[in-house]
Amino acid sequence: MEPTVPAINILAVLLATVVAMAVGFAYYHPKVLGTSWMRAIGHDRESMGRGVKPWIYPLIIVCAFVTAWVLAGAAWMSHEFYGGSFLLNALVTAWILFVGFTLARVVVHDAFDPRGFRVTGHTALNELLVITAMALVIGLWPPAA
Repeated sequence: MEPTVPAINILAVLLATVVAMAVGFAYYHPKVLGTSWMRAIGHDRESMGRGVKPWIYPLIIVCAFVTAWVLAGAAWMSHEFYGGSFLLNALVTAWILFVGFTLARVVVHDAFDPRGFRVTGHTALNELLVITAMALVIGLWPPAA
């Protein structure tokens, strides 16, 4: 069997990266869940008002791009294996990867965090929303045949 490189729609990956950032900005907005998250993590408006280090957002963008790229490749492999709807394959793949890699690792990490599991729900929900949004973009804009 000859190895096949997954077909990836780079424009969908770039849009999924932007969508991930938008979901994060909305989620962590003080009028959405940002205030609750700040309390859980031990921040307040004053500490957050000092701003973030200048390298944080470029790092987050690169990580979102890598996640979208990997998800696009995994969705393509799933679609090649199972067939059917590319959108459904992207969503199910995203949720399986979320549970198996993201959620499992977050829970293990937070088990050792001195704050306990106070932040786990926020991290898990944000990551689930982000990966679902990415899967929607990637699934609705499959690579050319």
